[in-house]
Amino acid sequence: MKILVTGGTGFTGKALVLKLLQDHHEVVALDYKEGLRTEELQKAGAHVVIGSVTDPSVVQRCMAGVELVFHLAAAFRELNVTDSYYYDVNVLGTVNMLEAAVAAGSVRKFIYCSTCGVHGNIDHPPGNEQAPIQPADYYQRTKYEAEPEVLRFVEKGLPAVIFRPAAIYGPGDPERFFMIFKRVAKGVFPMFGDGRTLYHPLYIDNLVDAFLLTMEPGKGDGQAYLIADEEYLSIKELVRKTGRALGVDVRIPHFPVTPLVIAGHVCEKVCQPMKITPPIFPRRVDWFRQNRAFDITKAKRELGYRPAVDIDEGLRRTAAWYRQEGYL
Repeated sequence: MKILVTGGTGFTGKALVLKLLQDHHEVVALDYKEGLRTEELQKAGAHVVIGSVTDPSVVQRCMAGVELVFHLAAAFRELNVTDSYYYDVNVLGTVNMLEAAVAAGSVRKFIYCSTCGVHGNIDHPPGNEQAPIQPADYYQRTKYEAEPEVLRFVEKGLPAVIFRPAAIYGPGDPERFFMIFKRVAKGVFPMFGDGRTLYHPLYIDNLVDAFLLTMEPGKGDGQAYLIADEEYLSIKELVRKTGRALGVDVRIPHFPVTPLVIAGHVCEKVCQPMKITPPIFPRRVDWFRQNRAFDITKAKRELGYRPAVDIDEGLRRTAAWYRQEGYL
């Protein structure tokens, strides 16, 4: 098939594009800027387009002849922008994609990548797709605001599926888990709070496998799915497992979390007008205090999803990649 992947040069997008190419599909990868992965994707056979999902003309051009859409593009960690930027990309950009998919007349299915963050803190873990919607920031809020738009087009006859992935990590990721690995590699990981906050990782290959399952006609249409690894764990246990993956005996001193929460809010408000990336901000602090543990029964039952890579193997592969690439 001819497949369009937005956010195609990002960490998740690249992994999906390469797998689709390996399976002999024709792939258009749309992203708003060139990245380190652009040349690699082009050499692998992808048609890389640099442009924004907020530009209808770019979207329309990329959609020509496309049969399947994976919409992964999002404003995520854009710290030096206004809140409206998140709405423009995450909501209006999704609407642009949906409208272009219908107008193209060739699209058989539309897969929208949301986030588990739409559920915010899970009050009674593990949470399933019916857990309260309580986004904690503008990224999570705008990702959820796009979900009803997807369902509106489902009602018009466009087959679509919504994914809510947990914390994605794995080889090729220079950001999301790197700070954990970097601190653990030093042998000391400062823990703010008691470390019992629950966290649910998602190894990149497991997510790609889940995406591929939705390519079957009729599978998951009109539904939202939480996608995560088989196991969730406390953040303290995650740090310990990361230490084992690195072969490091990590020490975990504990500190109060409240001063960190205050510092995060102050730093963000002070740095934002000056367009400086704050060293600490609320979303980063939330890692220490928000429970993220999910029940993936629905995806297993309806999609046939089975996460093949467990946390220990995933961390081992990721540690090896960080060392191979010189990050550690």
